[in-house]
Amino acid sequence: MQAGDAQRVWFPEMLTRLQGQWQEAMAFPAFIELRDALDAMLHQIRSARNTSSPMFTCPKCGVRGPMAEPRVSVRAMILALGRFGITTKGKTKTLERAWSQYRSQHGLDIYGKSLIERHHGESCCGVDPLTPNTER
Repeated sequence: MQAGDAQRVWFPEMLTRLQGQWQEAMAFPAFIELRDALDAMLHQIRSARNTSSPMFTCPKCGVRGPMAEPRVSVRAMILALGRFGITTKGKTKTLERAWSQYRSQHGLDIYGKSLIERHHGESCCGVDPLTPNTER
């Protein structure tokens, strides 16, 4: 594993795909599909390179374990468009505002998924109690 890969979210092959598939007139449902594909790509790259998450200790409860794997949110994808020069800073700001409005109108989380469909809570250290974790 290369230094910094544990925290890395944007690998070169992901940026190539983002640049190739993003279109200025893209509707948010298509944008969410691209986000899903990039998130899957991120997990595939991390798995193929045997990249594990860094360890942390929860300051509230003292549980020690691996940090959650990084994920690609819609906003992160929008910010990446500007950060990596795929679009202008002005267009990035406009997209960010439009996404915020679309997200609240449709009741979506940061990944573009319905908040209504989420039926679980989280513990103090952000661990999903419904997801099995053998490290606990």
